Amino acid sequence: MAANEWINGYLEAILDSGASAIEENKAGPGVNVRDRGHFNPTKYFVEEVVTGVDESDLHRTWIKVVATRNSRERSSRLENMCWRIWHLARKKKQLEWEDLQRLANRRWEREEGRKDVTEDMSEDLSEGEKGDVLAEAVSVDSPRKKFQRNSSNLEVWSDSNTEKKLYIILISLHGLVRGENMELGRDSDTGGQIKYVVELARALAKMPGVYRVDLFTRQVSSPEVDWSYGEPTEMLSMGADDADLGESSGAYIVRIPFGPRDKYLRKELLWPYVQEFVDGALAHILNMSKALGEQIGGGQPVWPYVIHGHYADAGDSAALLSGALNVPMVLTGHSLGRNKLEQLLKQGRQSKEDINSTYRIMRRIEAEELSLDAAELVITSTKQEIEEQWGLYDGFDVKLEKVLRARGRRGVNCHGRFMPRMAVIPPGMDFSNVVVQEDSAEGEGDLMALTNSEGSSPKAVPAIWSEVMRFLTNPHKPMILALSRPDPKKNITTLLKAFGECRPLRELANLTLIMGNRDDIDEMSGGNASVLITVLKLIDKYDLYGQVAFPKHHKQSDVPEIYRLAGKTKGVFINPALVEPFGLTLIEAAAHGLPMVATKNGGPVDIHRALNNGLLVDPHDQQSIADALLKLVSEKNLWNECRRNGLRNIHLFSWPEHCRTYLTRVAACRMRHPQWKTDTPADELAADESLNDSLKDVLDMSLRLSIDGERTSLNEALDVAGAGNNSDVQDQVKRVMSKMKRSESGARDSDSDKKSTDTPSKYPMLRKRRKLIVIALDCYDDKGVPEKKMIQFIQEISKAIRSDQQIARHSGFALSTAMPMPELTEFLKSGNIKVNDFDALICTSGSEVYYPGEDGKLCPDPDYASHIDYRWGLDGLKKTIWKLMNTEGGKFGQSSNAIEEDLKSSNSIACHT
Repeated sequence: MAANEWINGYLEAILDSGASAIEENKAGPGVNVRDRGHFNPTKYFVEEVVTGVDESDLHRTWIKVVATRNSRERSSRLENMCWRIWHLARKKKQLEWEDLQRLANRRWEREEGRKDVTEDMSEDLSEGEKGDVLAEAVSVDSPRKKFQRNSSNLEVWSDSNTEKKLYIILISLHGLVRGENMELGRDSDTGGQIKYVVELARALAKMPGVYRVDLFTRQVSSPEVDWSYGEPTEMLSMGADDADLGESSGAYIVRIPFGPRDKYLRKELLWPYVQEFVDGALAHILNMSKALGEQIGGGQPVWPYVIHGHYADAGDSAALLSGALNVPMVLTGHSLGRNKLEQLLKQGRQSKEDINSTYRIMRRIEAEELSLDAAELVITSTKQEIEEQWGLYDGFDVKLEKVLRARGRRGVNCHGRFMPRMAVIPPGMDFSNVVVQEDSAEGEGDLMALTNSEGSSPKAVPAIWSEVMRFLTNPHKPMILALSRPDPKKNITTLLKAFGECRPLRELANLTLIMGNRDDIDEMSGGNASVLITVLKLIDKYDLYGQVAFPKHHKQSDVPEIYRLAGKTKGVFINPALVEPFGLTLIEAAAHGLPMVATKNGGPVDIHRALNNGLLVDPHDQQSIADALLKLVSEKNLWNECRRNGLRNIHLFSWPEHCRTYLTRVAACRMRHPQWKTDTPADELAADESLNDSLKDVLDMSLRLSIDGERTSLNEALDVAGAGNNSDVQDQVKRVMSKMKRSESGARDSDSDKKSTDTPSKYPMLRKRRKLIVIALDCYDDKGVPEKKMIQFIQEISKAIRSDQQIARHSGFALSTAMPMPELTEFLKSGNIKVNDFDALICTSGSEVYYPGEDGKLCPDPDYASHIDYRWGLDGLKKTIWKLMNTEGGKFGQSSNAIEEDLKSSNSIACHT
């Protein structure tokens, strides 16, 4: 009997432990069973048997027991014991083999990565550089090593950087942007990006060392939208933290007028007006830099620290502004054109031509490629965005970017190849309005007071609660909350089908759909209207009246209350989008204590990894969506665990953390400043200033004075100045008039003017010209000698221009040719053409710009030379040309007609052969 009891206990331990024993054995042979928690002798013995069993002997014993024909001698318990131990041992070995297989695959992938990242341009990589690339490749699998590497190269932005006075520019062109009562969901252009850029501007302005943040957007003065979108400037309020800004000037929304001012245009129609925006933005930056210079720069202009473009249209604009001002550019794509094109083509509903006609997708992709080439840093929300979305572009390759980065650190020539640095910085969130209740007793009381029709004075609750709950028959049931605009890619209809076809879920919970703001479905865009109509049809099909809420309007300030209502009912937040670039609403929901169910495609994967507060689902599988929602709503222990996890880790997504990482990354960019402005002598800059600007600053009005100073305009200016009884105004107008007279007569009446004569101006007259006429002319014979008819062309064009005095007076005149400067001057002399007849000479295939002085001396433009030398790989170009041209039979350097470089006509930029 004692033996039987021992066998029974032994078998029960096996049957009870089952797979759990295997899972704990997977911890590895180095883990002591006694150290895992409560020690169970029987369980310990079972594990030792499973670990040390001889599989062949055990299997023979089992066969022998099964083969016993005498029922009295046969023991079913012993048979079961042998089979169970044998099965567990086999299972354990299988799991160990799978672990070894995974490790082997990981090693193989790591080795392949090492080979891939070193095979490109391997001939120029030094041994130390290869080590850097390999270390970078290995660091992908080792977060600890990666952190140590980054921390050694980047100095984390410190709160002690208060001595810095940074001016930061953000650009977000489309949609309706304002600081308060944002109309999120009004249309497809006014969504999460708008909320993100406004809150980013606010958060950056609060950081130590940041003096001013300007958010550029489009000025819209249309009766279709609120008047506030037509205000040129709006200061963003900082809430209770205003007093803590110190010397900071704050954050501002600056609205630049471009395009039709009386129309609100969707983003696809803004492309023709991007250049107009750049002109307006550039004027604002120049004026603001001078104003900040007077405030904090000691009289020197304070140029932008960085220009950050959001989305393709703003990236295109930021690239142009960055090039004009020589300021580093940062890019955030938000959503990418190539990825959207692929998704639309997979749907098969539209051809590529139709997609381009509707979304201007090719223009968008072109802008994204240009932005990639100009950006120093690209900020993404997830790693998936880098590998699966930016990896589709010609301007970025994950492996090659690592190689180029290693070459840059070693000082090895990159042959003109450049790729921006990618940085994953999840968006932040403002937790100031978040109030999380530790229990729901108060919430249940609120709901009871609201729904108690017998009470004469129900407890006051937020208005949005009553707006939502009027749809629901039983508002006490857990609320499944979805918050997004009614866009097809948000997949709201699949969620509704999953809810309608799962009876246990309908009986246990309500569904609330916050789908933006709407007045009339017929007035909405086609895609949004189609989604809403489908939602209404599905509600009717599944008879979900009283179980689904879909209010028409809500304010941005109502969103926290909506989350709070869902939390009071122990509800769940869901984001079922087909692809979600990040998922800011998931962070907001977690901050309010809501577990999540989210798509497994995109950013929610990273959020779930950080917060571990819910379940991921396939957005195309409505059964999977229903099962996940039912699991979270029905299992209260799981709900509480997910809630605690979200609240515990939500600090990882705070705005201060985001901005600290942001400024750390930006500080590592190549800091530049506008050389074409700061290296100009003060007296020369004053002499070259626009006369319009001089008078405009004094009189605060626009006086249209011609460049050559027409007498009528001058008299009007003097009359206005005299009427003001202001001697300073009169003196400045007289100085302007004297400058005009000196420019006409060429006389120099003072010592300061003599000094300016001794120092020739870098930009003699070109800055003052209203227009610039460029003659691009090249005509050569078979020997490369310029033909004489080029002289005739130049003379005829010059004669035609000078025949119109208005054009000749206000227009600059430049000549562009492939000839080097010595050859060009000799050529012009042969035709009796003076270099002084031109305001600028562009020579050597556009690689050099010269300005003729009054004495005939040619002054090179050093700023232009440094501008085009940036990211220009002449050595790589020479090497490529040599390989392409000096070939015969696939071998280099063996052609009998090998070309050679014309050293006389070449320089550090251009290569003539």
